[in-house]
Amino acid sequence: MKRIDFDFVEQHFPCRPDDAHKGTMGTLCSLTGSFGFSGAAVLSAKAALRTGVGLHYQIIPACIYPIFASSVYESVCVPVQGNAKTFCADDFAAISPVLQKATTVLIGCGMGNSADTADVLREVLSCAKCPVVIDADGINALARHIHILDDAKREIILTPHVKEFSRLSGMSVEEILRAPAQAAADFAKKRSGVTLVLKGHRTYVAKGDAICENIAGNSGMAKGGSGDVLAGIIASLSAQGAQPFDAAVMGVHIHALAGDIAAAKLSRTAMLPSDIIRSLPEIYRMIEDNRDNGAS
Repeated sequence: MKRIDFDFVEQHFPCRPDDAHKGTMGTLCSLTGSFGFSGAAVLSAKAALRTGVGLHYQIIPACIYPIFASSVYESVCVPVQGNAKTFCADDFAAISPVLQKATTVLIGCGMGNSADTADVLREVLSCAKCPVVIDADGINALARHIHILDDAKREIILTPHVKEFSRLSGMSVEEILRAPAQAAADFAKKRSGVTLVLKGHRTYVAKGDAICENIAGNSGMAKGGSGDVLAGIIASLSAQGAQPFDAAVMGVHIHALAGDIAAAKLSRTAMLPSDIIRSLPEIYRMIEDNRDNGAS
């Protein structure tokens, strides 16, 4: 098992050519948020944008559109009527054309867990022509229909915490915690095209026979919303062209390092997930400075 380090991030982080424009830096389509959970959509979108994606389409239930649009200015919003609180299967006529533009899709952060959201997830996995990152409620919906993974035509990145992984895998929380690396590895080996990010005190990224461990990060990140930030970072890297496994490995380490920067400035107690996003530019500046100095 390899331990993730900053060298891996620097080597695999998407290049940004001098002649880049928004159309060449990836297009992320997010289906996130629901009534009462607008913050999940805001945090994942801001993290994705801070991580450099060229275009971000936010498909969002109309009931939280005013909150999102007044919080994130850089996204292209696509409000759908949903079922008054979250997405519904009838929305897919509006969702499908946006999916065709995407180089990665993010689904699940705060979207609610219902038969409707399960239907939307199934349609997304059936129609997407690019990698799909599934987080939070998307994983909860998937747990009830695990066979969907076998039918998926594109690569999938799953980002569960331990309880979500318990629902997904059928293992008890106690079993997972006894040997989390082994649990992650066993799950990934059984499912071709799936990258698993098992979040926790130590986070494990597994795909096929490959597994990596991340030891950076701190207990100040144990707050609601941190996972939404991670999902946005990983999805943004994937949208910009990183291979799904590489995007997951980089995203986990970048997220943790940004959390450590936030804790050093604000304390583990006071830091918030939004402070992780505010710390991302320090990491990206370091990557760019090292590349610029190496090229000169």
